[in-house]
Amino acid sequence: MPQHPALAAGRVAVITGGASGIGLAAGRRLAGMGMKVVLADRGTETLQVAAAEIGAYAVACDVRDPEAVLRLKTEAYGQGEVTVLMNNAGVGGGGKPWENPDGWRRVLETNLFGVVNGLQAFVPEMLGRGLPGAIVNTGSKQGVTTPPGDAAYNASKAAVKVVTEQLAHELRTVAGERITAHLLIPGHTFTGMTARGRAEKPASAWTADQVAEVLVDGMGRGDFYLWCEDNETTRGVDERRIQWAADDIIKNRPALSRWHRDYAEAFKAHMAKPN
Repeated sequence: MPQHPALAAGRVAVITGGASGIGLAAGRRLAGMGMKVVLADRGTETLQVAAAEIGAYAVACDVRDPEAVLRLKTEAYGQGEVTVLMNNAGVGGGGKPWENPDGWRRVLETNLFGVVNGLQAFVPEMLGRGLPGAIVNTGSKQGVTTPPGDAAYNASKAAVKVVTEQLAHELRTVAGERITAHLLIPGHTFTGMTARGRAEKPASAWTADQVAEVLVDGMGRGDFYLWCEDNETTRGVDERRIQWAADDIIKNRPALSRWHRDYAEAFKAHMAKPN
């Protein structure tokens, strides 16, 4: 399996939301490849424990604050040349479109503007240094098929998808293939945010370490969409769900018709088609 040139021993990888879950798993994987890892998260004891576990450098940082992210950049470059930026910090709990305005702001400021703040702090510096690089933004399948539920979270992750697609195009234009962009799209993954009080991983979920493997392998192949399965949803099932969602627009069906009672049988038949 080829390795992305940004994942070079001795270079620095910066990971926000790195104290646990997918961020910590990615940090563990990259540290194992010889990279210097900088884990950023809110200033908690958990962050220090996580950094000590994998031999990383810890920086307390609230990604909602652009000035804090600029300070993160300064500290990260103090460790060496940054060639990987993983904008991974995320929260849920926004709610329906007409409720919980404070939750909406918290989710959008963290999940979307946390990514934007990371890009605006690090990308100009990475371009100026002239080294191979990679930027990974953590999205979600909920930002692709946008199921009913937490509208704020889905909207934030749909926006991250669009921002990362735009980033990939702009980097091709400005930097050729020297700095690449990647959208990590986890499925059902057992993390602190998804555990909801459960101590044991459900059989249906992937581990964060499995997501980290998809990240590294997909970057090596040059994939933009780093799509993750889980233990109950195959790639074929995901593809049929995505096709159905796209056809809502093409066929002028009601929004989110997959969950509309009038389309239940049609969706069932669609999912039953062979790959």
